[in-house]
Amino acid sequence: MAYQVTARKWRPQRFEEVVGQEHITETLKNSLRKNRIAHAYIFTGPRGVGKTTTARILAKALNCLQPVEFEPCNKCEMCRAINEMQSMDIIEIDAATNRGIDEVRTLRESVKYAPTLGKYKVYIIDEVHMLTTESFNAFLKTLEEPPAHTIFVFATTDIHKVPPTIISRCQRFDFRRLQIDTIKQQLKKIANEEKIKIDDKALTIIAKKADGAMRDAQSYFDQVIAFCGEEVDSETVSKILNLIDEETYFSISDAITSKNFQIVFDTINTIYQNGWDFTDFLDGLIEHFRNILTVVLTNKTNQIECAEIYKPKYLQASKEFSKGDLLRILHFLSKSQQELRFSNNRKLKLEIILSHLIGLEKSATISEILSAIEDGKTIEYSDEPVKKKSIEKVAEPKTVIKNTFTSPKEINTIEDRKSVPHKESVLNQLTTKANISNFEDIVSRWKLFVEDISKEKAFLLAPIFNKVLPADIDGNKLYLENLEPGFMETLSLSQEYLEKKSLSIFGKKLQFVEKKQEISDKKKSTSQKIDKSSISDPFEKIIIEELGGREIS
Repeated sequence: MAYQVTARKWRPQRFEEVVGQEHITETLKNSLRKNRIAHAYIFTGPRGVGKTTTARILAKALNCLQPVEFEPCNKCEMCRAINEMQSMDIIEIDAATNRGIDEVRTLRESVKYAPTLGKYKVYIIDEVHMLTTESFNAFLKTLEEPPAHTIFVFATTDIHKVPPTIISRCQRFDFRRLQIDTIKQQLKKIANEEKIKIDDKALTIIAKKADGAMRDAQSYFDQVIAFCGEEVDSETVSKILNLIDEETYFSISDAITSKNFQIVFDTINTIYQNGWDFTDFLDGLIEHFRNILTVVLTNKTNQIECAEIYKPKYLQASKEFSKGDLLRILHFLSKSQQELRFSNNRKLKLEIILSHLIGLEKSATISEILSAIEDGKTIEYSDEPVKKKSIEKVAEPKTVIKNTFTSPKEINTIEDRKSVPHKESVLNQLTTKANISNFEDIVSRWKLFVEDISKEKAFLLAPIFNKVLPADIDGNKLYLENLEPGFMETLSLSQEYLEKKSLSIFGKKLQFVEKKQEISDKKKSTSQKIDKSSISDPFEKIIIEELGGREIS
């Protein structure tokens, strides 16, 4: 017997053999059981999922002489004739090559004649969306009121190209894209029958490459068998189908946790040498981190499409990344997709993208930092730990910090709110302690600051900074004491220079303020306060207390 490809040899011959489309096959069987047969059907869905096959099985079931549970027996004269494509009552037409008005007119004439042997004359029109507008219009009347012995079955991958007037005259069935597990089970069944040894990883690679189409999966299966023979290994399958191995993606996620930048260049070189597409690699990397995020959120691996050997690795990887880190990584990679597509040098661009990816630091929320400070624990973020004693590192963290405080309402559910410091008071304490720390740094470096000014601005600023000392700090305001007359006026002439110099010496731009003036202003505002107890007029009291009024002498 001549060799047959797997797709033809293992084409389903009964409704129960059609995998992944049970919602359609059961409906059709029930229609036969209850004798509720429509005069026209339209099957739509992706390529290679069983549309034409189901149409043939329906034609056999309608004309079978000895049906078994409303399934074709595949033994009687009608079933054998249909299987061998020799039945005069089953007419298959390819609309891609017979799309003109003349072919449709011929079909309309043949519809009038009764079937030769079977009960029904069935017209299966494949790729029906390829018919011309004139052909569709010529079909309308015949499709709406065909002879009782005639049934039309249309199949199409592009239902949106079929006129609504045609669709409304048919029963529509939407075929689904097949899941990876469904394809793997069918290929495993075929491999067992054919005495072919193949592992789960190789089956997964073939199923993913097929992208939901059983016919494509069977074609790839044939291609692999032709090369490997009766023993198939996953490494060879990857090379034949030119697919990127899952291990490559795990090496990138491992490099992020270990900060190993060398992996970037090794991986890019492997991709380049194997001739893999850089865009496909980035798409696969996004799917890889999506799988890790799925495991982090669900604590399960049943919602990721991968070989069984990789599921424990995904569980392990989920412990290395937080939800916030994964969302940042996926956001960054999604933005990089478009940049890579329009890049002139994709190899270089991908090296930059992966280097940035590995350089991303872990994020810590403010609530985590505050909790660690209160408990005296350590939080790992950036390259250094945050401890209770190192407040200055909290004041200026190196990572992304999110405002995710626990609300007072939530605190009440944990313990008495009086025993838990409110978030604002904790932040105020942090700010105060950070200011003290910053002021101590300024005092320790003040001499260096004055020496640099004396060298660079000897005639202008050196004389006026000789006796000046820092007194206090509030944010970016540095209060000075021991100022000579005219100090502030001279200072204003070199404001830009002093800001740059303070940034280089102290790490922040400072605004110099006279301490005496600040104190006198406070005293002045205090002296202007009104003795409210001496006011008898109630309206005056309202104006002063509620509206902020003051007495004018």
